Parts: sequence; C-alpha cells; structure tokens
Amino acid sequence: LSRSSSDDASSEASREAYSSHLRDAVFGAIDGTVTTFAVVAGAIGAELSGGIVLILGLANLFADGLSMAVGNYLGERADEQAQERARVEAERVVRERPEQAEIELRLHYARLGLANTELERVVEAVTSDRAVWVETLMSGRFGPREKHRSPRTAAVVVYLAFLVAGTMPLLVFIADALGVEFGKALFPLGIGATLTTFFGVGMLKGLVVARPWWRDGLETLALGSITAGVAFAIGWLLRGLADAA
Repeated sequence: LSRSSSDDASSEASREAYSSHLRDAVFGAIDGTVTTFAVVAGAIGAELSGGIVLILGLANLFADGLSMAVGNYLGERADEQAQERARVEAERVVRERPEQAEIELRLHYARLGLANTELERVVEAVTSDRAVWVETLMSGRFGPREKHRSPRTAAVVVYLAFLVAGTMPLLVFIADALGVEFGKALFPLGIGATLTTFFGVGMLKGLVVARPWWRDGLETLALGSITAGVAFAIGWLLRGLADAA
C-alpha cells in the first residue's frame, strides 16, 4: 500500500511538472512569434530589404528569447527562495513557540470547517509529525505551497519554445537568403507563415488550459495581428529615416 501511494504521488508530481513546463512552452512560443514578427513587420513597413529583415529578426529572436528565459529563471528562483524563507520561519515557530503554532493550526482547520472532536483529532495527528506540522503551518500562512520547479528547466523550455516559434516568421527570409526565389511573394508568404503560427500556438494554449482550441487560436491570431499591424504602421510612417540613412 505504501509503495502504491508513493507511486501515485510520484505520478501526480510528474503530471504537474509536465503541465507546468507545457505552459512555459506555450507562452514562450506566443511571445517568440509575436515579438519576432513585430520586428519583421516594422522592417517590412520601413521597406527594408529581405536581408535586413532577416538580420533584425534573428537579432531579436536570440536576444529577446534569452531575456525572457533569464526573466523566467529569476522568477522561479525568487519563488523558490521565498518558499525556503517561509519554511525556515515555520520551523522556527514550531520549535520555539509550539503553543502559538498549535493555535495557528487550530485556526487554520477551523477556517476549513472542522470543529469539536474532529478538530482535536486532526490537530493531534498533525502535531505528532513535525514535518507535517511545518507544511500545514506554511499552508495556513501563505496558502498551498507550489510544487518545486527547476528554474533551469523552466528557462530552457521557454527559450527553446521562443526560438522554435519565433523562427517561423523568418523561414521564408532564411530561404530567400539561401537563394530561393520568391519575388514579390516574399513578404506575403512571411505574413502567411506568421498568421498560421499565431493560430497554431493559440490552439495549443487552448488545449493546455482546457479551453476551446479554436477560440484561443483566433484570439492569439487577432492579438498577434494587432501587434504586427502596429509595428508595420510605425515602420511605414518612419520609412523615410531608413531612406535618409
């Protein structure tokens, strides 16, 4: 029975970690697609050459992706450190002021609806195990504790998703740089690839968060198109600066 419970807990933790990193991948992909094509759209609006568009897009792809990954890493580290500080404080209270810790425990379970004999039985069971007592005190003070996530893994997942999705708007420009002739279809093809990626990433997000996939696909497509449209308009309005340079 003990082994079965341990296996179930391990399986549940694995599913939670998978779901968490899948969310990282989805949001990294959305940001990669939107920001990269915003740069591309701005360059197209400024009527720059395909080669310049590719250079600007790749520079944004790697630099902005790295920035997002570092931000995700630091955020996860901050959460990790905050939880550790909360644990140290809870352990100190249980060790040095057990009466106060027990009062907090009673209040915590009373808020959950326990009373009388049931409350006493639960409090007695929890206080008999110091580790469980500390965890419960942390939960009562700071809310349910999040499962541990590796900051490095979270950062890598975000970065890879950003790179893969962010490369989609650049594929036709990469092919053009390698000698494939697109002529006047170059920019329309780039736009088409990006819009398809917007919808695909939004669809994946909908599946991850258990929402209608078509709705999230259309939502991401619309928001991404607005972002790209703004960037294109700014590039078009300022195209004279590129000509002057």
